[in-house]
Amino acid sequence: MNNLKINAVNIFMILSSLFGISTVLNASGIVPVPVLQIPGKGSFTLNRATIFQYSFEGEHRENIHSAITRHMELFYGLKPATPAKADRHNKGAIWFNLNPGSGIPAEGYKLEVTKDGIKAEASTPNGLFYAAQSLLQLMPAEQKSLEKIEIQSVKIEDEPRFPWRGLHLDVCRHFMPKEFVLRYLDYMAMHKLNTFHFHLTEDQGWRIEIKKYPRLTEVGSKRKETLIGRNFNPDAKFDGKPHGGFFTQEDIKEIVTYAAKRYITVVPEIEMPGHALAALASYPELGCTGGPYEVATRWGVFNDIMCAGKEGTFEFLEGVLDEVIELFPSKIIHIGGDEAPKHNWKECPLCQERIRKEGLKDEHELQSWFITRIEKYLNSKGRSIIGWDEILEGGLAPNAAVMSWRGEAGGIEAAKSGHYVVMSPGSHCYLDHYQAEPATQPLAIGGFTSLAKIYGYEPVPASLNAEEAKYIMGAQGNVWTEYMPNSAHVEYMVYPRAAALSEVVWSPKESRNYESFMERMQSMIKRYYAYGINFSRIEF
Repeated sequence: MNNLKINAVNIFMILSSLFGISTVLNASGIVPVPVLQIPGKGSFTLNRATIFQYSFEGEHRENIHSAITRHMELFYGLKPATPAKADRHNKGAIWFNLNPGSGIPAEGYKLEVTKDGIKAEASTPNGLFYAAQSLLQLMPAEQKSLEKIEIQSVKIEDEPRFPWRGLHLDVCRHFMPKEFVLRYLDYMAMHKLNTFHFHLTEDQGWRIEIKKYPRLTEVGSKRKETLIGRNFNPDAKFDGKPHGGFFTQEDIKEIVTYAAKRYITVVPEIEMPGHALAALASYPELGCTGGPYEVATRWGVFNDIMCAGKEGTFEFLEGVLDEVIELFPSKIIHIGGDEAPKHNWKECPLCQERIRKEGLKDEHELQSWFITRIEKYLNSKGRSIIGWDEILEGGLAPNAAVMSWRGEAGGIEAAKSGHYVVMSPGSHCYLDHYQAEPATQPLAIGGFTSLAKIYGYEPVPASLNAEEAKYIMGAQGNVWTEYMPNSAHVEYMVYPRAAALSEVVWSPKESRNYESFMERMQSMIKRYYAYGINFSRIEF
């Protein structure tokens, strides 16, 4: 992998001296930009008679071929011929070769277009899927009826820089329907993003069916009304309209299957011990005071969190997690761990007894003990945990990974301690921030995160040495929906900023160039129009 990247940089330098760097970087107009792409002479003509050939059969062939078919039918009204099995490339055909012994890194691919045909090769099925996505971006960006497609000759060698290329979606503050979640996954696949962080539980709503605990959706999935306008307005008003919704387990299975066909891992988040008012409203005995509790109608951080002193809390969480891990094959489960005020724990006799019994120093160590206990349970089931960087406070669970959101300090501390990290600092990766002058934009939580700012983000902090840097798994864009009441608003906040992030996590640092990115985005924007994405047009 490293040799490929080093060689690619050397080749970039040679080609830039011969042709000018923009010629190399913009040879294909692909987003995210590939590691290496060399333009060739001539083009290949694709029409209805062109055969797509595959060296393999089964579900992976269907995943890759259907991705191409859907695009060609939607964009050009052109349905490719029935795919065929072939052990070698035939002249005039498009051949996808799955070759585990090729030496191509996992998720990487080679793609070559000549006048005689197209060849794609990878060692893994997801590598071929990404080759297909790049092939689609070599086709015309406009949506128009075509009988033939001219694809410019090019040679591409490509692989992702990071294994975790994430995008998050909060469906709790405002519920988003299943149909939108499926479209969200389609958009991720277009940009070669591979990890969907599905935020399913919150103070304002519990969004996943748990059969053992039916009140979580009977009670916890609904709130009586929602705050209007700013959260901290002393004259806050509410809309008086009930808001609710949840995903059945059948919905979850459909989403997970749909994601898998696009080589996206769905990482569920079950918040604990804080951000749990919806769970407490459903089962008041889980709290320190016993309630009464209600599903939150405004945003923020609340003192009512799960009781760490009651065994029933852990029986409940283990029951929830048992069903979660049956639904999600992801090896990693997100357990939240953020913004858990310790006020009630300080006043709770059971929590104080737990601190004494376990020999803990304070309530921060009690949270660490809480998270570690959950980690041991999930480890016993063959899973591992990731949590927001607050899980560092009081001591990090032995095998936990950290999602660093309060800047980079938590991620740096975790990496230096030999723990894996996903960088997601609010300064660069929070897509709920304004992207232009607030007066010109829909209401947002605050902050300012422009397209250029995201594109300029570097996930590996300079303070880490080479060994410590290996613990940075990648980066993720977070989408909190307090001020996003519907899917069109989500799309407006996410795109095109997620495209900038996709290049940050996929492409070599050395090959990133903002002017080149913006030039290539002109074609991507045309695809957004064709797919009906309600993207922000601030920069376009």
